[in-house]
Amino acid sequence: MMQNALSVDVEDWFHVGAFERTIRREDWAGLPHRVERNTDKVLDLFAEAGVKATFFTLGWVAERYPRLMQRIVAAGHEVASHGYDHARVFTLSPEEFRADLRRSRALLEDASGQAVKGYRAPSFSIDQRTPWAHAILAEEGYAYSSSVAPIRHDHYGWPESPRFAWKPVAGSPLVELPVTTAVWGKRRLAAGGGGFFRLLPYGFSRWAIGQVNGRDQRPAIIYFHPWEIDTGQPRMKDAPLRSRIRHYTNIPVMADKLRRLTRDFAWDRVDALLPQEAGRAA
Repeated sequence: MMQNALSVDVEDWFHVGAFERTIRREDWAGLPHRVERNTDKVLDLFAEAGVKATFFTLGWVAERYPRLMQRIVAAGHEVASHGYDHARVFTLSPEEFRADLRRSRALLEDASGQAVKGYRAPSFSIDQRTPWAHAILAEEGYAYSSSVAPIRHDHYGWPESPRFAWKPVAGSPLVELPVTTAVWGKRRLAAGGGGFFRLLPYGFSRWAIGQVNGRDQRPAIIYFHPWEIDTGQPRMKDAPLRSRIRHYTNIPVMADKLRRLTRDFAWDRVDALLPQEAGRAA
């Protein structure tokens, strides 16, 4: 079976973009923190399935839970950066983005003892508004980014970008590894995981990954969040209805869907696919 890349965006339930206008950053410290217990559940699920993955982790989390970072590495997984506090890249200046990269990387490497060579922008916020972002990642020595969603979406997306691995900076080995999309007729469909995996029937994800592996002969890159398996997380009644639907729907069935996913396809860390995909990158 073709090896695909499984990834986890390690953030707590209150970090998500859907609640960024409902929950203030200055209130985070006083909210129930559930990211450690939820990530431990993900580690247990992966251990049962015998799969390895990449954990794109907020520096904010590593700063508070360094032993969690150590457990991730001890289990054979990759620790990569998700920025410091989930600030979308297009809300930062180039100087602020560079500072965010350095801060989060230092925290992650200090906590995990593992070199950090991968980055995923919060909410896939590298797009046509941030033409400088990939160049800064290259200058900071990152080997790869998985920060682009090549689709149209109300929160993110860069639909003109390539569907598969590409090199965004001339003369640099940096590789952009977009999250997976499928094709139906002339339409690109989001199929990279997260809310799409949780809300849609499992058969859609199985079909989409099968299409990418079979017709395209490329690995899929799939992601989800630890809070997506947490049935006991607080309910934000003041959040917009659309945000609540996106955030809470099908959480009780998510763990079982993930178990099916690990049985139906072969999975590995993102960095394990990098040599092959770098050689094929446009």
